[in-house]
Amino acid sequence: MLKIEGLTKVYGDKKAVDNLDLHIQKGEIYGFIGHNGAGKTTTIKACCGILDFDQGNIYVDGINIKKDPLGCKSKIAYIPDNPDLYNFMTGIQYLNFIADIFQISKEIRKERIEKYAQMFEIQKDLASYISTYSHGMKQKLAIISALVHDPKLIIMDEPFVGLDPKASFQLKNLMKEMCLKGSSIFFSTHVLEVAEKLCDKVAIIKNGKRIVSGTMEQVKGDTSLEEVFLELEE
Repeated sequence: MLKIEGLTKVYGDKKAVDNLDLHIQKGEIYGFIGHNGAGKTTTIKACCGILDFDQGNIYVDGINIKKDPLGCKSKIAYIPDNPDLYNFMTGIQYLNFIADIFQISKEIRKERIEKYAQMFEIQKDLASYISTYSHGMKQKLAIISALVHDPKLIIMDEPFVGLDPKASFQLKNLMKEMCLKGSSIFFSTHVLEVAEKLCDKVAIIKNGKRIVSGTMEQVKGDTSLEEVFLELEE
């Protein structure tokens, strides 16, 4: 579903991402681990078509993101670590705006918005302006907006930041449910315990380079993901 080949992004004399190869299959939850500044967000933004890159190729469901960015974006949902939403809109206006972009019918969008708004307990807040939302509420709204077009690939940057425990639990269950239906999830996180329990596969990146990747069992062996990460980061 997502194939990254030789991805390289340079800022001045620094390689933020250095010849990175990753392959996320259909139905997989793939964790992306690394310290701050390791290249995770740069990689994620390149995969979403937000950030240009210097070398390599990125394919979404077989489509080259440089050759057909709109074709790729039609299959993707992106949830950033700090949602930058339109504060002058109400929650429901924003969700309808996103649904319009993806040409979702009124019947389907209504059903999906009601389902996810109830799941994340913000149905009563959708009539309020986004400017009045807390960070956690904005994160929930961003998640709902990402799901309204039933994406084939969900890319998330620290998705659990700002969520309360119940919302985090709901999101984890939702991630599993979507992958069982054939969607794929690629996400970064610093919460290694969550990654260890949730992910089918994981990659650890350091200074823009992949230093280890594979199934969770292959990467952590008889230890924990936290122990492996700390050992590799030394």
